[in-house]
Amino acid sequence: MGALRFHWDFFGPDAVPTAEHFVKHLHQFCEKEGVAERKAWTTPLPIRCTATLECDESHMLLIRDRLKPKRAERVG
Repeated sequence: MGALRFHWDFFGPDAVPTAEHFVKHLHQFCEKEGVAERKAWTTPLPIRCTATLECDESHMLLIRDRLKPKRAERVG
């Protein structure tokens, strides 16, 4: 299986710290649910900050249904 990237967008003056805090919760969730191989980071953009989680495609339903990302994409 391949990898997927899931994205959540945050807007407004607190977008960056909110996205950074959300990434901490992503790591906690993944630890609890056994999503071992993963990366998570933030990307500040002009009008928003995006939190991204990259993990194996086998976790798609778990992430999609429980965390409700705004969008997703295949990696590679």
